[in-house]
Amino acid sequence: MTIETLVYLGFGLFLVFPVIAHLGRTRARERAARRAADRAGLAAAGPRAQHPHVDVSHCIGCGACVDACPEGDVLGVIAGKAAIVNGPRCIGHGLCAEACPVGAITIVMAPPGISADLPRLSSEYESSVPNVFVAGELGGLALIKNAVNQGRDCVDTIARRFAGRPRPAGVLDVCIVGAGPAGLSASLRAVERRLTYVTLEQEALGGTVAKYPRRKLVLTSPVDWPLHGRFNKLEISKERLMDFWASTIRKARLQVHERERVEDIRGEADGSFAVTTPTGRYRARSVILALGRRGTPRKLGVTGEDLPKVMYGLIEAEAYTDAAILVVGGGDSAVEAALGLSHQRGNRVTLSYRGEELSRIKERNAERLRDAVRAGRLQVLYRSNLREVRDRSVVVEVAEQPSELANDWVWIFAGGEAPNAFLEKIGVAVGDRDLTGEAEAEARLRRAG
Repeated sequence: MTIETLVYLGFGLFLVFPVIAHLGRTRARERAARRAADRAGLAAAGPRAQHPHVDVSHCIGCGACVDACPEGDVLGVIAGKAAIVNGPRCIGHGLCAEACPVGAITIVMAPPGISADLPRLSSEYESSVPNVFVAGELGGLALIKNAVNQGRDCVDTIARRFAGRPRPAGVLDVCIVGAGPAGLSASLRAVERRLTYVTLEQEALGGTVAKYPRRKLVLTSPVDWPLHGRFNKLEISKERLMDFWASTIRKARLQVHERERVEDIRGEADGSFAVTTPTGRYRARSVILALGRRGTPRKLGVTGEDLPKVMYGLIEAEAYTDAAILVVGGGDSAVEAALGLSHQRGNRVTLSYRGEELSRIKERNAERLRDAVRAGRLQVLYRSNLREVRDRSVVVEVAEQPSELANDWVWIFAGGEAPNAFLEKIGVAVGDRDLTGEAEAEARLRRAG
């Protein structure tokens, strides 16, 4: 064999080896995606709200979308094409669409069968009641960036719609219900667009974020805040985010009516709305519902659940030490509470979940939970259900076998009762996401009239 032949052979191997390595990585990645799909149940419940749709005719299977997703295991490359492999974990970041080099991903909403308990919204986030808009978590989006964008966009739509139209005396341009991320963004935009407004919050400024545990890391994405500009923090603590909001509010001289719960919203003969609270009555040409979806904590209905040691939210884990603790739930809130409590001195923490595995939590939390279990800081009881709460113990059914555990405190994270009764009361339809055909035409006519 000549030197020239050896050179050509070596050069050929130099080109082939990277290809072989790439194919190996691709196959390993596909196997991982299929395992994730099997764990989540590919044909089971999909994303509940905003999520990516992959146009397979354009997808080149590069995996950029998989790498961009911060939740882990939502997307995978199967048979050379990107696919959703763990839909319930998707919370609508949209970073996958931004990362796709060929524009094969668009962000869409869940189909009616999945989003059946969400308000019916148009592409402008308008509900079935003309000039009543929904922004943020109530519309199915839990991400701060999405809530901020929707609150801002709703106000822009209102400003365009009423531009040049006289406003009746005593009637505001917009009433904003809720002072979480969506409501604050809408309020600041109203100031920026010089609209008259009132912002009503039934609890305290910050909405759901204000109820997060101390020092909880809030993952967000770059977002444009009205009257502030670009906010580029990708990871920030609850306290720092609340401080940022408070500073922005002071600079804008924003007025928020805290501890004022909206009881009813009724249409008036002149097309405006009457918004009533226990202490006041407001009239506005439009309404933005920036409510959370948690509402009243959902109870399990078990014996002893009314004991003082049973709670439904955790603010300061540091306040609980040297205690036997049971945390019930399978979502991020339950896992984060269990992890926080497990780090406190002398605590013995058990997490109870009715399913066979925790498939709905963020990858970051899944890793932290695995580490805590390996370190012996907490135990997880799968296929378990809380059956009874006693003064110094609890009865937990594990694999259909009841077991009594010593217990000092119980936290239950079973979600909340969504405010669907309130939506029904004020006439907002819950069901299909889009107004189409005759319904959309009728809504446009009512708005124009």
